[in-house]
Amino acid sequence: MIGNNSCGSRSARYGMTVDHVRELTVVLADGTVTTLGPCDADEVARRAQGTGLEAELYRELPALAVRHRDAIRSDLQPMWRKAGGYRLERLADDGTLDLARFVVGSEGTLVTVIEAVVDLVPVPANVIGLVGHFTSTPGAIGATASAMEEGAATIELVDRFILDLSRRSPEHAHLADVLDGEPDALLVVEFHAAEGQTREDVARAADRLAQRWADEGHGYSTLRVDTPKVQGQVRAMRKAGLGLLMAAGVGKERSLAFVEDTAVPPEHLAAYTEEFAAILERHGLRAGFYGHASAGCLHVRPFMDLTKPGEVERMRAVATEVARLVTSYGGINSSEHGDGLVRSEFNPELFGPELYGAMQQVKRIFDPKGLMNPGKVVDAPKMTDHLREPALRAPVPLPTMFDFGGDTGMYDAANNCMRIGACRKSPDAGGTMCPSYMATREEEHSTRGRANALVKALSDPAGALALGDERLYEIMDLCLECKACASECPMSVDMATMKSEFLHHYNAQHGTPLRSRVFSRIRELNRLGSAFAPISNWPLRSKALRRLVEAITGIDHRRPAPVFERESLPRWFARRTPPAEPAPRGDVVVLADSFTSFTEVGIGRAGIELLELAGYRVHLVSEGCCGRSAMSKGLLDDAKARALDLQERLLPFAERGVPIVGFEPSCLMTLREEHVQLTRTAGARTIADVVRLPEELLVEAIDAGDLPLAPADDARTQQIVFHGHCHQKAAVGTAPTMALLQRIPGAEVKEIDAGCCGMAGSFGFETEHYDLSLTIGGQRLFPAIEAAGDDALIAATGVSCRQQIGHGTGRTGEHPMVLLRRAVDAAIGPR
Repeated sequence: MIGNNSCGSRSARYGMTVDHVRELTVVLADGTVTTLGPCDADEVARRAQGTGLEAELYRELPALAVRHRDAIRSDLQPMWRKAGGYRLERLADDGTLDLARFVVGSEGTLVTVIEAVVDLVPVPANVIGLVGHFTSTPGAIGATASAMEEGAATIELVDRFILDLSRRSPEHAHLADVLDGEPDALLVVEFHAAEGQTREDVARAADRLAQRWADEGHGYSTLRVDTPKVQGQVRAMRKAGLGLLMAAGVGKERSLAFVEDTAVPPEHLAAYTEEFAAILERHGLRAGFYGHASAGCLHVRPFMDLTKPGEVERMRAVATEVARLVTSYGGINSSEHGDGLVRSEFNPELFGPELYGAMQQVKRIFDPKGLMNPGKVVDAPKMTDHLREPALRAPVPLPTMFDFGGDTGMYDAANNCMRIGACRKSPDAGGTMCPSYMATREEEHSTRGRANALVKALSDPAGALALGDERLYEIMDLCLECKACASECPMSVDMATMKSEFLHHYNAQHGTPLRSRVFSRIRELNRLGSAFAPISNWPLRSKALRRLVEAITGIDHRRPAPVFERESLPRWFARRTPPAEPAPRGDVVVLADSFTSFTEVGIGRAGIELLELAGYRVHLVSEGCCGRSAMSKGLLDDAKARALDLQERLLPFAERGVPIVGFEPSCLMTLREEHVQLTRTAGARTIADVVRLPEELLVEAIDAGDLPLAPADDARTQQIVFHGHCHQKAAVGTAPTMALLQRIPGAEVKEIDAGCCGMAGSFGFETEHYDLSLTIGGQRLFPAIEAAGDDALIAATGVSCRQQIGHGTGRTGEHPMVLLRRAVDAAIGPR
């Protein structure tokens, strides 16, 4: 924020970063550490004494301001919304020299900031929003002035292009339900209570604007948004504009950020937007328009494929025309995100020879040897000199086990990363992606870091041999294969699948480790353990034997081992007496996974009994394995064989439309996606189409009155804290499980945003990953569980999640099937 002088949707009220910086501790180009802040004339004179670089700043910069005073006053754009060039007007501000605010927005070209003192602004209270619906983008912009006059804190523009992308996005499609018709543009406006104002004052301001728009003929409908939930949804749609655009390219098209940050005085925004659109149309480019209408700021990212002949030249031609257009309106080429390598070359024309020359002098004063982030702001190369796509080698065709689509398969899948950095976030930011980055804060352990490393390897002339690189293994190793990137990344970069493919090629060159073979055969081991239980559980309790196993395989002795059950789920199912009553809901297939079949049989029993009580005839498919564990270790030939074998067992049911359910989300979700990519058969797609969560079927039965539950005891409620499985969250979401838990009488259900538990199947069992696994769990999951009351029930759908919860907190995590079975028992008695 300080480097770019960034801001956002509320800048018209609260200003930019520069307006809130009080003091900066910085490192100068010669290594001097100093503090910058407001200095009066006496302090400037004192600091100017000496021979070092710091003293030179306080001697030379005031003199520079005097030499160019007239040009600074007459030629510098009066725009307050500026993130480009150097802020020459701040060299002499109110009789003081404030170098802290001067270096804000200098993009690391003058100093390196190591500490900052900034103002805090209270979070807005009593927020009321309006969403104006318009038949054109110019029409929406034309309504901005009224909103500004009524004191709106936020005025955001969203055009039809972005709206259409939102409707096609599963995450944002529900917003179409609250819109009136199909507008060509929206203005999203918010009013906030100023000091001393009440909610009624805010409501009156919103009402006045709605009436003005109606009286002045602005738009055809205005939606009032009062609740925080809907306000958050509307904001999310607007903020998602960048990600939606990134994902909307066709083939190798990218939504490119080379003219995406211009701003003009708001009164000129409508005319400027029309001319901007005309430039794009003349060059045959499509783009979405959104941005901060109150500040005259547009975000526009045209779609281009820079690998095509002539595209680089066309991009620079458009950038040149837009820079001249924004100058003609007295605007700025960079209003929020900085100049960087893409806009700096236009600064000489934008600022003129004297001001630009003064900026060059500023650079030389601060950085005589040109060491600090060279090529930015001044003395820049052409924007086309350092382009990534044209510089990459053409990828060598690589046969892959998974079907990644595209012309070059896995390369395209990795290169789909647009370097947005949504994967680079702290645990407090919420969500699941990327758990290892949250713990290490190292770029190489982010989805972006891994994607870039794969692109480099896959564009190597050595082709598949590059995937055997030891350094690449280190980068890929800490991917937990949580699949959160497949849903949370705006580009849906599925690093979990790419890691499996990478390990397949890596193992082909280096051999498959014993531990990987052990984990890939977890079903056979669990079946064997169950057959010999309880005797098979005794060795697992021996510390000496566990240490020996660790020395041989690298399976950490500190991680509690699963407990095998003598009566496996298949054995119980075969011995039981099935219901005599008819099955009005028809058939359902239960996939007997490797865990609820042999180590947590009670979950499988509870789920099957619930489905039968709900009116289903259950078919248990207990032979075969989904191959999830083999996939995670890169044993893709084995995984494919298992997938095809299981497909033969499931396909006859799927062809009849019989739903397929399972109680371990990672196994069930494998049928929906990885089997389709790995087997590439029509049968896999047929099976994927009928895969459902058991929660969905049970909720339908409960709501229809077919599965009775005891009435709630009004005097007592039961808190249930729910942690969702990563694969479930990525593939279908947790709403069905939450809906099921909420139907338990007396339940108060809270879903915790704890990200990945850190266990990730075998990951948490592996010696070199054990500590990191617990670190990830300790960031959000463990504190959330520990904060729950002693009487709270802990619900988790994943076996790994329940193992981690038990090991990390000492609390018992239970499957929702078990909790619901108890509620049914309370209504009808045990079966």
